[in-house]
Amino acid sequence: MNPLEPNKLLEAVDARTKLAGSNKMELLLFSLGTHETFGINVFKVREVSPTPPITMTPNMPAGVEGVISLRGSIIPVISLARFIKLEGAPPGIGATMIVTEFSRHTQGFLVQDVDRIIRVDWDKVKPPENMLAGQDGMITAITELEDGRLVSILDVERVLVEVLGEKAMPVLPQMEAGREATIFFADDSSVARKEIVSVMDKLGIKYIQANDGLEAWEKLANMANRATSERVPLRNHIQLILVDAEMPEMDGYVLTRNIKSDNRFEGIPVVMHSSLSSEANRTMGQKVGVDAYVAKFDPAVLADTVLAFLKR
Repeated sequence: MNPLEPNKLLEAVDARTKLAGSNKMELLLFSLGTHETFGINVFKVREVSPTPPITMTPNMPAGVEGVISLRGSIIPVISLARFIKLEGAPPGIGATMIVTEFSRHTQGFLVQDVDRIIRVDWDKVKPPENMLAGQDGMITAITELEDGRLVSILDVERVLVEVLGEKAMPVLPQMEAGREATIFFADDSSVARKEIVSVMDKLGIKYIQANDGLEAWEKLANMANRATSERVPLRNHIQLILVDAEMPEMDGYVLTRNIKSDNRFEGIPVVMHSSLSSEANRTMGQKVGVDAYVAKFDPAVLADTVLAFLKR
């Protein structure tokens, strides 16, 4: 497997921006030195290169090998095999580095090698069964290649949180006295769901949640049907919908398009809450009609955005 040239990788990213609402994504496949195949969303990848010299630093979490200087910025470098305690992985830190950017952070992931970029349908991406989740729950989804091989998609958001540590929850504003609200949110990341719940609890806002896009749409459709039978607007029951961009079975772009094309959801804003925080992703969100785009993980900005819509 030969490392991908950065310019070819960027071409794939540019092509990916045209997939908004198609329920497709592109995965960069890589190996950690075992028989398993792993994948990461191309939109989280800046470049791929041979592993450079790494400066060792003290008191780093297990799996964090040190730091490098990348075009004037100091970024942490993480050996994924060591970090997730992958059994059977060969010794060493990995010959290839994938530079990733998400949740407003840049870091290098060390892998054995990279394979290629593939395009997959989100409805072919499934939540992992408990027995397959392994690696202390580090696998967030599974998909299958044409040759029958399984691809494990790592919860890189959780990797980042464990490297950086969870931030203390800031002081957040409160809902206006005497006012009640309920939001609906969908996210496949346990780390993200935990933060959303914490923010809503601090704000005093009720919530209904789903763990992926398809589950979210089924729940929302059932709620809409019930509201129609009761002859009341659905916005009487939920006042805002918060969606992740990347979710198994149905991504946030298709979920948003479904909501925005259904008159029963009239008057209910949709906010996209994603670790994919580039302008290209914001543009993709705008194409399907999201009312706002909020980058993970910033509880203060999330709180301000939610409250602003609820006050309207």
